[in-house]
Amino acid sequence: MGSGTSGLQRLVREIAKFGAVGGAGVLVNLGVFNLVRHVTDLQVVRASVIATVVSIVFNYVGFRYFTYRDADKNGRTRELTLFLLFSLVGLVIENGVLYTATYGFGWDTPLQSNIFKFLGIGIATLFRFWSYRTWVFRALPAPAPEAVADALLEQAKPAQAAPVRPRQRV
Repeated sequence: MGSGTSGLQRLVREIAKFGAVGGAGVLVNLGVFNLVRHVTDLQVVRASVIATVVSIVFNYVGFRYFTYRDADKNGRTRELTLFLLFSLVGLVIENGVLYTATYGFGWDTPLQSNIFKFLGIGIATLFRFWSYRTWVFRALPAPAPEAVADALLEQAKPAQAAPVRPRQRV
């Protein structure tokens, strides 16, 4: 199997894991959004921002400990700072779509709010996937082919037995 195929398989696994965490995050986001809208009289975008923040926390835990658990763990402060920065940009994208639909076009029924909230999540998710994998959860560098070959050769060597000494006659 060529390295291109294994790279593609890694990307597919990464997308699947990102999608699993992200899908759960969408449910958290929409659930909190609708709960806040139902039990408070907050404006739609404020309720959405609260829901987005809750889902950002949920997603960080999922991405760090599931999707990107094998990523470089050095520099957690840098990782968290970049995650929050890119999540904030995603929050603006997501809620910008909802804001435009609600206040720009007057589409503010509960169904319309959920549709545009979901659309905003989708657009922001594309940005987040790119930014998280590119800047936040960077993969550990792959070992050089020579190092891999040396390690394989070292494993393939038979165990060195103690040298056999001729028996001395008494």
